[in-house]
Amino acid sequence: MAEKTRYTDEELEEFRVIINEKLEVARHDYNQIMKSLTNEDGNGVDDTSPTYKVLEEGSATQSKEELMTQAARMQKFIQGLEAALVRIKNKTYGIDRITGELIPKERLRAVPHATLSVQSKEANKKH
Repeated sequence: MAEKTRYTDEELEEFRVIINEKLEVARHDYNQIMKSLTNEDGNGVDDTSPTYKVLEEGSATQSKEELMTQAARMQKFIQGLEAALVRIKNKTYGIDRITGELIPKERLRAVPHATLSVQSKEANKKH
């Protein structure tokens, strides 16, 4: 029996559903982060004492940097998921980009935007 070289359309559909669910959550989280960054929630401290305001601004700068880092990570995650949807459409989803073998379903369910098996990822780190 020949070794399987790609996932079936039914399997790809299962992954598409998983990815779309994760994408919806990720986009929602990204939008929440962006609202926080642009202060759309509007619970500022403009009317509090100057001493507190100085402390708050220092804290706000650190929080903004953390939020910007989170937003960048979330954007990268969303792009990875969107790229995975393109691979599903092209029927190349789940194929290890180094070995050409199928990435185990368990890994794809946990990390649906993965393009490497755990073995390939570990081997790649050593180079």
